Amino acid sequence: MKYTKGLDLARRFYEEYGLPMLQDEFGDKLDRIATGLCGHGSECFGFDDEISVDHDFEPGFCIWLTDEDEQDFGFKLMRAYSKLPKKFEGLKLKESSIYGTRGKGVHTIWDYYSFYLGMRRLPETNEEWLRIPSFYLAEAVNGEVFSDQLGEFTRIRNAIMNDVPSDVWNKKLGSELFDMAQKGQYNYSRCLKHGQKGAAVLSLNDYVKALISCIYILNRKHMPYYKWSIKGIENLSLFSELKPEIENALVDPMNAVYFIENSSRQIRDHLVKKLNIKDSGDYLEGYAYAVNDLIEDHMLRNSPVML
Repeated sequence: MKYTKGLDLARRFYEEYGLPMLQDEFGDKLDRIATGLCGHGSECFGFDDEISVDHDFEPGFCIWLTDEDEQDFGFKLMRAYSKLPKKFEGLKLKESSIYGTRGKGVHTIWDYYSFYLGMRRLPETNEEWLRIPSFYLAEAVNGEVFSDQLGEFTRIRNAIMNDVPSDVWNKKLGSELFDMAQKGQYNYSRCLKHGQKGAAVLSLNDYVKALISCIYILNRKHMPYYKWSIKGIENLSLFSELKPEIENALVDPMNAVYFIENSSRQIRDHLVKKLNIKDSGDYLEGYAYAVNDLIEDHMLRNSPVML
C-alpha cells in the first residue's frame, strides 16, 4: 500500500468524517471550534515516511476549544469524536483516553499551548521567550489548521511564529555565532593538531549544532527537535543549500576544515551584506559581539554573549 503523509491522512479523515459530524451535531457551535493537526510527531512537521508508522501513527485530527466552550459542550464533543470510525484507509485508531491520542481529539486552546510555553498566556518578556526551548516553539506552530472561524487558536499561533522580539533573536544569534567561532573555527583544527581525534569530532558536532541553529534564527524560524533539524533546513528560504554539506561533514569529516571555513564565510557574508554588520574578517567571534550590541534591552545586552 502506498504511504500516505500523516497531514494528508488527517485532512481526509477530517473532511470525510470529522466535518460532517461537526456540521450535523454542532452546527450552531461550528464558528467556535478550531480543527487541524499540530504538535508532537514527525507527521505534524511533514517529515514522516514509511518507517514512521511503527509507532504513534493513526488517522485523526485535533479539536481546540476555549476554556468556556469546553465547559459548555466539550464533553459532548469528546463523546462525538470518540464515535468516529476506528479504521480509515486501512489504518486503525489506537486505544486512547477520552481526550484522544497524543494531542488528537478534543482539547482546550490553552491546554495545548501551555504544554509548550509553560504558561497559560503568551510570553511577555525577553527572558520568558528565551526560557522556552526552540523545539517546543516549533512544535507549537507546526502542522496545519483546517478551520478556525473564531480565530483565537490562530491568533496565538501567529504570535508564536511572528512576535518573538528582535532582542531575543539577536541574543540567540550572537550566542550561536560565538559557539561557531569557538567550537569550529578555533578548536576543531587545534584538536586535530593535538592528535585529539575524539575531541575534534565533538568540536565538529558542536559547530554543526550552532550552525543549524544560526540558520533557523536568520530565517526567523523556530528550530525543531534535533533529529528533524537538518531535514527542516530544506524548507527554509536562506541557506537551504547547506543541508547536503552539513550531512556530508558529519558522516565524512575528512573535509570538515573546508566545510567549517565555507559555511562560516557564508554566514559572515549574510551578516555583512544583509544585516549591515561591519565586516571584521572571517572569524565569527567579533560578529557575535556586534550582533549582541544591537540588543536594545540593556540588561540582556550586558549579560554574557553565550546563553
